Amino acid sequence: MFSVAIIRDWRKQCGDDKLGPLDVRVTVDRKSYYISTGMKVLGKHWAGAVVARPDADALNNRLGIIVRRVNEKVNEYIEARQPIDVSAVREFVYSGTKVDGKQDRMLTWIESQINALQVSDGTRRHYWLLFERLKEYGKLKSWADITIEAIYDWDAWLHNTVKAQVKKGEDERNGSDGTIYNYHKHLKALLNRAHDFGLISASPYDRLKGKFKKGENENIEYLTEEQMQLIMNTRPVPGTQMETVRDLFVFQMFTGMSYSDMQAFDIKQYKEETARDKISVEKTKRFVYRGERIKTGVPFVGVLLPPVVDVLERHGWQVPKMPNQKYNCLLKTFGSVIGIDGLHSHLARHTFATYMLSKGAKVQNVMRMLGHKKIDLTMRYAKVIAKDVQDDFDMVGKSLK
Repeated sequence: MFSVAIIRDWRKQCGDDKLGPLDVRVTVDRKSYYISTGMKVLGKHWAGAVVARPDADALNNRLGIIVRRVNEKVNEYIEARQPIDVSAVREFVYSGTKVDGKQDRMLTWIESQINALQVSDGTRRHYWLLFERLKEYGKLKSWADITIEAIYDWDAWLHNTVKAQVKKGEDERNGSDGTIYNYHKHLKALLNRAHDFGLISASPYDRLKGKFKKGENENIEYLTEEQMQLIMNTRPVPGTQMETVRDLFVFQMFTGMSYSDMQAFDIKQYKEETARDKISVEKTKRFVYRGERIKTGVPFVGVLLPPVVDVLERHGWQVPKMPNQKYNCLLKTFGSVIGIDGLHSHLARHTFATYMLSKGAKVQNVMRMLGHKKIDLTMRYAKVIAKDVQDDFDMVGKSLK
């Protein structure tokens, strides 16, 4: 016996007021399997089909295509009088090709899921990095390869190979413990998804809780005030890419925004308010924004400081658009020209946090400025500043001896 249906929130975790995933439920001999569609809708927008949304027709057409592909593969099994292999049906839906024993089924499925995940562009890039690492590793290709021992071997390979590549300068991607932890985090998320879909009986990470920790990176990079001033005083030729790169970095350096939040900037989201200076009692105008970070959805508060206003005024109150990879590449060139090696987008965010704390801003307020989920994340910057101050005391102490 066989049936196919589209089900919303089959795990009953979202409720009607939250976005719930739509999955294809395939029932074979009273046992159900689920195939992700990569779509999520509110309860009020689901009535056996997507309703009351501007994109309802497009979403329903996509759902129809997925269901037709499921039926197409199942009909092949029925005509051949063979048992229905739901995992093969699932792969056929996403890969668009018939699956044979020579293909790397797990990698094929992971590739399809990355395209279907409802995540930010930045997070999706991390999943693609994981996919490339898995292909490079070459020992985790099928579901049978996923064992506890294999995960330990994968971790050892990451530490030995990835860090060695970064150290030799062969790979510009970060090779820190935090980066390696993220590879585990994203693979774990995909394996949990595979378990939900019935592809594996259990994830080895369930028995490895706490084994792979992110660790604290106390050596956070940030620019000194002298370096910040150097960047501020540098004025490349107007209209060139170097001017754009410099302005984007200044924008991040005095807003604390991530690349994705910066590129989504819209001055219309900012409310113009009148503020009174406590010292001079003069009234000044300021732009204030209260919203959510794109990556995490965490609330944050932002005020446009004078250097940011200067950048926006020169660019017609819009943030110039530039691909992240190109931006970081040109940042390195710009940094080399002015004598600051290793400039990258996230360095501006670190600099903003340490700068605000060094000027006396409260940790709780900086947490809101950055949109951190936990204050522990913000405390890292406070610890870095405290350590630098202590190092300065030690340096003076040695000279006095």
